[in-house]
Order: sequence, then C-alpha cells, then structure tokens
Amino acid sequence: MPDTPLKLFNSLTRSLEEFQPVHEGEARIYTCGPTVYNYPHIGNMRAYVFADVLGRTLSWKGYDLTHIINITDVGHLTDDADAGEDKLEKAAAKSEKSIWDIAAHYTEAFKADIAALNIRQPKEWSVATDYIEPMIEFAKSIADEHCYELDSGLYFDVSTIEDYGRLARAVTEEGEGRIDAVEGKRNAADFAIWRKTPRGETRQMEWDSPWGKGAPGWHLECSVMGEKLLGFPFDIHTGGIDHREIHHPNEIAQNQAFCGCGGLDEATHSGAKIWMHNNFLVERSGKMSKSSGEFLRLQLLIDKGYHPLAYRLMCLQAHYRSELEFSWEGLGAALTRLKRLVIAVEALKSRNLASASGLSEKRSAALQSYLDGVDFLLSDDLNTPAALTNLDLILGSLDDAGSVRLEALEIVDQIFGLNLSNLTRADLRIRPKDAQITEAEIEAELLRRKEARLAKDFATSDAIRASLSAMGVEVMDGDPLGWEWKLV
Repeated sequence: MPDTPLKLFNSLTRSLEEFQPVHEGEARIYTCGPTVYNYPHIGNMRAYVFADVLGRTLSWKGYDLTHIINITDVGHLTDDADAGEDKLEKAAAKSEKSIWDIAAHYTEAFKADIAALNIRQPKEWSVATDYIEPMIEFAKSIADEHCYELDSGLYFDVSTIEDYGRLARAVTEEGEGRIDAVEGKRNAADFAIWRKTPRGETRQMEWDSPWGKGAPGWHLECSVMGEKLLGFPFDIHTGGIDHREIHHPNEIAQNQAFCGCGGLDEATHSGAKIWMHNNFLVERSGKMSKSSGEFLRLQLLIDKGYHPLAYRLMCLQAHYRSELEFSWEGLGAALTRLKRLVIAVEALKSRNLASASGLSEKRSAALQSYLDGVDFLLSDDLNTPAALTNLDLILGSLDDAGSVRLEALEIVDQIFGLNLSNLTRADLRIRPKDAQITEAEIEAELLRRKEARLAKDFATSDAIRASLSAMGVEVMDGDPLGWEWKLV
C-alpha cells in the first residue's frame, strides 16, 4: 500500500501537519452533523462529502477508522450567534407536529442524502437527546470554576480559560460580537451551556437540572459526545467553515475546562489534535438558504435529471478549503465527466481481458505506479482535484493491460467514492420529475427519425426533433459520448 505521509491543514495552528494518530493504528474523527429541523441543502452536504473523503483516505492508509457524526435534535438556536428560539421547537410549532416526529423525519431525509452521495456510514450516529444526563454531568463538573448562573441559564465565562477564540482568530477587546447580548453576562463572548425554560412556558423537550428545567446549549453536545465516544484528545474534528467562528471555539473552551488543560499552544488541549473545515458552497441566486422557501437540496438536483454522484464529483473537483461556486452549468459539466468515466470503464470491461492469476513483476509495478500517483496527491491535504486526473490516466493508458487498469481503478475509487465499477449509462440517465414522455416513446421517435434521415427526408427528421424538444428532450446529433438524447 502507498505510504506517502499524510499532511492535513490544521485550522487551529493554520499550518499543514503530518497526521500522527493519538492511538497507534487508529484514526478517530468527529464530524459536526445536521440540526434536523429541515431538509439539508447541497451546501450542507459538501461537509459530509469532505469528511467522507478524509475517512476513506485514512482507511486507504491502513488506519482503523472510528468516525462519529452527531444528530442535533435539541439545543441549536435559530441564530448561529447563540440567539433566538430552538430550531426544533420552532419547526414543531410551525408544523403543529411533535418535535420528536420532526426530528425523526428530517434525520431519515439526511441519511437518505448520505446514501445517495455514496457517503459511508459512520461508526455511530450520536443523537443529542440520548446524552442529556452526560451533558448535565459534564456541565456540573465545570460549573464551579468556569460558569455562572443567570435567570436565563448557566453561562460559560470565557475569561476562565486560555486562548479563547484562537481557532476563529476573532478575539478583540469587545469579544466575539456575534454572540447574543444577554443582560448580566460578564463578557460579550460568554455563552449558555444550559438554557432555562422561561417562566410560564413549556417546551416539548426539557429536562430537570441543577439550574432549573430547560435544555442544553448547542455547543455542549459535541463536547460531551466527542469525549464519551472518542476520548480526549481524539485525532480530527471536522465541520463547515461557519463552525470555525463560534461553535467550535465554544466547544474548545468547554473541552479545556473539562480537561483542566492550559493554552492552545498544545493543540491537544482543544480536545482534538487537528481541526479541519471545508469552505462554503456558493450559489449566487440566494437559494442556498433554507429561509428562502424552495432551496437547493439534493432531491431537486435529482428531480432535474442529475445523478447525485455528479454532485459528489463536482465537490471533488474543488479543494475542500476552496470556495466552490454552484451552477447548473457546472453540475452539467460534472455529469458529463462522470459519463465519460463510466463509458471508459464499460469499454475496458467489454474487452474481457482476464489476467493470469497472481501479479507478475511487471503487472505489480504498473499497478503500484497508478496507486502511488493518486496517493501522493491525496496525501497533500486531500488534493482531490489533482488526484482525479489520475482516473483519466488510468483509464486512458495504452501501456498496461485493461485488467491492471480496472484493478487500479477499483482500488483508487475506494477513496473517490464514485462507484465507477458499478455505475451504468442507464443509471446516469435520470428522468426529470416533470418530463412528459417515456423513454420507450423517446427511443421509438428516435428510430423513426433515424429512418427518415436515411431516406433523406430531412423535413420529417426536423419535425421529430422539434416535437421532442417541445417535450423536454434534447437530441444530441454527433454526441461523442453516444448518449443520443437527454432530458432537459
């Protein structure tokens, strides 16, 4: 197996660092999961494609992977700046449904998107409401030294730990300005780790605690579940770049308090050895926000005829630390690239080039060369855009037997997760939701058009093309991919 040292960018130190596991032969990752009050949009899903590639790379490197993704079903407020109502409580009130039903529905929707994008299942889905008692115990253990109580809840005093906000590089004399202003707070950046239910109100999710009936703050769950399931310090904590500004600094502060740790010159004092963040997916129309009504979710892409793995490929074509601009043209280009890869794989398979049993010296060297090329690029902070070009090299090479190239492709696709060995052209031809014609009818009309063209009856040929176009079918004469038509 290739053994180029894996270097990853640590957001806490702002530097590339060679991965050295806390526990020999193991890799332990915690990924901030969704708040299950609505469907995830495609920008949300970029974070899980990134975390999946990270996990697949560590598996490829031979580590025994333990990956945890949490499900936030309580505590996350409507404003990431620690303000407003609980997102689940608000969604339940709006829909007049049980908050538990809301959480269950959107959890399953999220997991369906995970499966559609060929993202591997984590070792465990950790659900916030399963850890209420450990959260209370965690809060009790740090309350005397690091917290104070107000009418609205128990607050963490950020002045009691060293280097608060270093991850975000956001510390100023005024503190973190995006944190909600609450009367009585000692510091502007102080945050709630337990929120009391206001007098006269009843929440669907509330529990008794030493500070009164209420619910945990959003940041508390990740500290508790990370410690319980992976142990402090664990190897890598991932999340979207938006978490780098408030959520993760607050999580780190809690971890420092719990461990009795010092400053963050020692990264493990943060609770994790490496903090990694993917950049935003940018969409210029404003439909990335869930508050916009009809927002961009994976099902919308499928409804428009795009295979979900085209979106996965689109994500891989940009480095995870770079902004990725979404456009329908860009998604279409990714789908075309995926089609080309599938066609090339099918062409190799059709040759039925069986190899002799075992690896000859030449065959072994050729296979290792392909694997080394991919490994070298992925070891440079998961450089997927460059590593993807090796798929074209593997599939297009004329120097090695097809069976060697197929074997190399199957091995490296364990990292890319594009399922190239199993995808077919038919899989990628997804019927848009609003299409008014069946595939059988399309094929029949194309056959009739082909006969007309052979008879040089171009008027009939053009009429059939126009008729198909009116029904949303684009006829692609001379298409080098051999698809002949697509639904648009």
